[in-house]
Amino acid sequence: MIVFDKVSKRYANGREALSGVSFNINSGEMVFLTGRSGAGKSTVLKLIGLLERPTRGAVLVGGRNTQTLKARHIAAFRRQLGVVFQDHKLLTDRPVFDNVALPLAVAHTPLKEIDKRVRAALDQVGLLGKERLLPTELSVGEQQRVGIARAVVSKPPLLIADEPTGNLDPDLSMEVMRLFRRFADVGVTVLIATHDMHVVKEFGERVITLEDGKVHGDLADTLPSVVAER
Repeated sequence: MIVFDKVSKRYANGREALSGVSFNINSGEMVFLTGRSGAGKSTVLKLIGLLERPTRGAVLVGGRNTQTLKARHIAAFRRQLGVVFQDHKLLTDRPVFDNVALPLAVAHTPLKEIDKRVRAALDQVGLLGKERLLPTELSVGEQQRVGIARAVVSKPPLLIADEPTGNLDPDLSMEVMRLFRRFADVGVTVLIATHDMHVVKEFGERVITLEDGKVHGDLADTLPSVVAER
């Protein structure tokens, strides 16, 4: 599902965020991306979501090389991704239903289909019945679950999350991670960038660690055997 082949990313200010990064994530796999602040985690997610393109090397997502993807195809490419943010990025003046429906509305999905999919997504995250509430009327944990529902409402094969438990207490963090695992269990590829090592150790999934823009621990050398197992 995701392949990084000797990827480097240098920004206009001269900072090299990634240097020769290689890894592979299989379809249906749940993987944690860890590392200190500034290690390159956010850059990896931006490259996957085509918010950035690599300076050198290749990034393949769903078999497509992002470096060669034409601008007119980017919107369609991004529809295969669900993205969960640390700060939710919800529209506070719109009800929960409208927030979750946003990706479908942008894709001009028929209204009847939108209604069915939004209710199904809210049911998956345990918020069915709260679709008319405003985000400000929900707890922080519920707001994060709205963000997850919005990310999966289009049924994307790939779900990426950037520090999704950064503002949550330990119990809520585990609750959110269990949701991600449920999606992985039904075949969604899940990549979670986090510095919460307690959660990482608790779930026991594969870990890719970045340090100063490089994969730590020579993952590339052991990649074939690592990715063959969950």
